[in-house]
Amino acid sequence: MLDMINQSVLEKDKQAAYNTVDSEIETLVKLKNSLDYESLTKALDLMQNSKGRIIISGMGKSGHIGKKIAASLASTGTPSFFVHPAEASHGDLGMITEDDVVVAISNSGESKELVDIINYCKRFGITLISITKNKDSSLGKAGDVVLLLPNNGEACPLGLAPTNSTTATLVLGDILTVGLIERKGFSKMDFNDRHPGGKLGSILQRVSDLMHTGEDMPILHENAGMQSVLLEITSKRLGCVGFINDKGILTGMLTDGDLRRCLSASILDEKAINIMTKNPKTVTPDTLASEALNIMNTKKITNLFALDAENKPVGVIHIHDLLANGVK
Repeated sequence: MLDMINQSVLEKDKQAAYNTVDSEIETLVKLKNSLDYESLTKALDLMQNSKGRIIISGMGKSGHIGKKIAASLASTGTPSFFVHPAEASHGDLGMITEDDVVVAISNSGESKELVDIINYCKRFGITLISITKNKDSSLGKAGDVVLLLPNNGEACPLGLAPTNSTTATLVLGDILTVGLIERKGFSKMDFNDRHPGGKLGSILQRVSDLMHTGEDMPILHENAGMQSVLLEITSKRLGCVGFINDKGILTGMLTDGDLRRCLSASILDEKAINIMTKNPKTVTPDTLASEALNIMNTKKITNLFALDAENKPVGVIHIHDLLANGVK
């Protein structure tokens, strides 16, 4: 419990946390103010115009950050993967082609494990972007473009454990990723295509991913009799029927709730066109599922028909389909 914690230890830990955060913030401010933005633009040009992939490499903590950068690039429309420098020296150099762009990361610029990758790039004319704090290092001198990290020491009290340097490298990787997202006009829908699973997948699902189509879609002509309507709404089990005219355009809709409200002894003598809700609320197949759910909640309805560009129904979605798939 908190009241059992030694207060002097708590204050010491609190101060260490403050010092770490302040040190890393200071490093990021230096990165913002010292980054050569012409070099950044050149790097983004090379990455955007690459006919191949973006290959990230780095050793130790730089390698861990490099893996994250590669994953971020790949998930946002820029083909990328990480090559471990030690594995590169034992055959994985063959994974790098002349069409690729290599981004090599080393805080000091003197990681001996990167030597073979650097030499390989120079031998075959492969573009090399260097990320380092030392432009006069082996890596700095070898790069076609050099992105310099701020030399602000480390937050570690020993000045040894990578802390400030890895934070700056991570943010620089994010700068490259976001820059390419904006240049390529990468959209939410593009993002969804690369994140079909988990929470992101549920957030970015489209109506087309969940809607009922074809024979599962309850559709009748607007002049259908009520007996046909009752059979359709019962057999399709979606609690609604959509109605189309001779051109196949959606003109109305009836729900089981509508039927209950207008139930009378003469209802079987009616035609759908006389009692249907005309011009019902609809969506397109590309509508985000979360937006469809919001429409249903706002309008207090449980079904939406999805229409194509000609206003013809191509699917129908029920609120249960959305909730069952984690849409919020």
